Amino acid sequence: MSVNLATQLREGTKTSHTMAENVGFVRCFLRGVVEKTSYRKLVANLYFVYSAMEEELDRLQNHPVVSQIYFPLLHRKAALEKDLQFYFGTDWKAKLKPSKAAQSYVDRIHQVGQESPELLVAHSYTRYLGDLSGGQILKKIAVNAMNLNEGEGTAFYEFEAIDDEKAFKTKYRAAMNDLPIDQAMADRIVAEANEAFGRNMEMFQELEGNLVKAIGVMLFNSLTRRRSKGSTMAPSAS
Repeated sequence: MSVNLATQLREGTKTSHTMAENVGFVRCFLRGVVEKTSYRKLVANLYFVYSAMEEELDRLQNHPVVSQIYFPLLHRKAALEKDLQFYFGTDWKAKLKPSKAAQSYVDRIHQVGQESPELLVAHSYTRYLGDLSGGQILKKIAVNAMNLNEGEGTAFYEFEAIDDEKAFKTKYRAAMNDLPIDQAMADRIVAEANEAFGRNMEMFQELEGNLVKAIGVMLFNSLTRRRSKGSTMAPSAS
């Protein structure tokens, strides 16, 4: 029974999508204001989230519903590991642990995998299709804002196994529409997708304090340099 899940997810998460884009950290990012410490903390948190999601997807790859949206070429764990080595060094694993919001997100993913695997469709949709849709734009912003060299610290945005991202997204949406689910389960999946957006927003909100502090320091240093330069150039009072 086809329930046109792809359309229901798009329409049913519009409000959550807009709310996520308006979180301060995301708004700053989209405007090119990216502070490296906050960004690498985000990468670390995403590592734990994707590790949990891909662990569950791998475990359930033969499940009648999960199997239909199981595409290992989307997996981001290995790419995130590459980025974490760049940002934290070769001993990055010993330095990292998930934030409170990231741990809550991870716990939710494992709970869903154990209790209602069909709802993993919501988490897969929310993360992977978002990555595919805006990945190259976000990569360009990150490279420019943090003065990164090409190929450094942005592996997360690279889907090297996917030649045509637009065609793949069409394939993915078609797979969602063909899932063997009824309308009641479709409604639950849409609700879970909104839950996933909420978990992502909580991770972004955690980073706002660090970002605001960093921006404040940058502005203070800029003003201090200007004042110092001005006092040096100004004529002495007589």
